[in-house]
Amino acid sequence: MTSTKLGFDSNTSFIAISNQSLPEQIENPVTGDRMTILCSTHDSNGNSFKAQFNLPPGSNGSPLHYHNHLTETFEVLSGSLEMEVGAKGNIKILRPGEIVYVPAGTPHSFRNTSDEWVTFVSEVRPAGEFEQFIRAMYGLAIDAKVNKEGMPTNPLQLALVIQKADLVFVGLPLFVQKLIIGTLAQIARFLGVERSLVKYWKQAE
Repeated sequence: MTSTKLGFDSNTSFIAISNQSLPEQIENPVTGDRMTILCSTHDSNGNSFKAQFNLPPGSNGSPLHYHNHLTETFEVLSGSLEMEVGAKGNIKILRPGEIVYVPAGTPHSFRNTSDEWVTFVSEVRPAGEFEQFIRAMYGLAIDAKVNKEGMPTNPLQLALVIQKADLVFVGLPLFVQKLIIGTLAQIARFLGVERSLVKYWKQAE
C-alpha cells in the first residue's frame, strides 16, 4: 500500500503527497506486450522481482525453457494464459484468479492463444539478474535491435541476456547450450559488449 503524508496548500486545505512513484510501465514496440514493474530487485533487496504483463492476442510469450536457480509464480488477472508446465505437451489454461508455481528446473512456456488481451503477474524468486534481462529485452526492442520475435539480433548481446535470465532452452542439448552461450558470453565480456546493455537497467538501480 502506498503511504502518504499530509501537507497544506496556500488555502490551508489538506492535500495528500505520495512518497512513492507510480509503477514503471514499458512497452515492447515489436511484440506489442507491456510490462508494469510492481516490485523491483532493489525494492526487495534482491529477494524477488515482480511485474505485471499484458500480452496481445496471438502473442507467443516465451519458448519452452527452465531456470536453474529461479522459481516463478504466474497469476492471471484477466483473459486466459496458455502455459506448458513440466512435461512437453502438458498444457494448462490459466484464467482470472488461477496461479501456477514453477519451481527451479521445471520446463515452462506461456503464450496468449486467445483473441483477447491477457493480463498476468509474474514473480521471480530470488531476483537474481532477471530484472536486468527483462529490461534489456525491452530496451533492445525499443532501439530496434531485435528480430520480429523480439530476440536480440546481436549474438553476443543474446548470450549475455540468456545468462542473466538463468535460462536453459528445452529441446537443445545442454552441453551445446553451455558451450555456445558460455563462449559467446565470454567473448562479449572481453569485448565490453555488456556496456551496451547497462543503460537499460542502470537508471533503475
